[in-house]
Amino acid sequence: MQRTLLTLTLAAILASPAVADTVKVENAWVRATAPGQKVAGGFMKLTADADMVLVGGTSPISTSVELHFMRMENGVMEMRQMKEIALPRAKTVSLAPGGFHVMFIGLKGQVKPGQKVPLTLVVKGGDGKEQRLEVAAETRR
Repeated sequence: MQRTLLTLTLAAILASPAVADTVKVENAWVRATAPGQKVAGGFMKLTADADMVLVGGTSPISTSVELHFMRMENGVMEMRQMKEIALPRAKTVSLAPGGFHVMFIGLKGQVKPGQKVPLTLVVKGGDGKEQRLEVAAETRR
């Protein structure tokens, strides 16, 4: 009887869905644009509960979404595309003006203050599995 109970308990544990690692997204916003502007920056705070990486994103407001890094050095702005942004376990990573951010490339229209911008972020866990995070970012000046 005990052996049967142990076998059933183990089977139930193995059949249970695994709890996926998660990323908390806070204060997501997009900078408002001028008419005809073709790019916009997106910013937020990301906190993962396991070591993960941000590998990309998509949005219906642009033809593509890229990960970027920007800094000023000796009065010259340097901006480069990143393949990924590390999200170390339990550490908040800020995507902010003057640092890491998402770039909406090929805007399909003006992004206006107060507008909610849909954004799907793609993160990859240590196991290589990708997750998609749905975000509604507020537009600000």
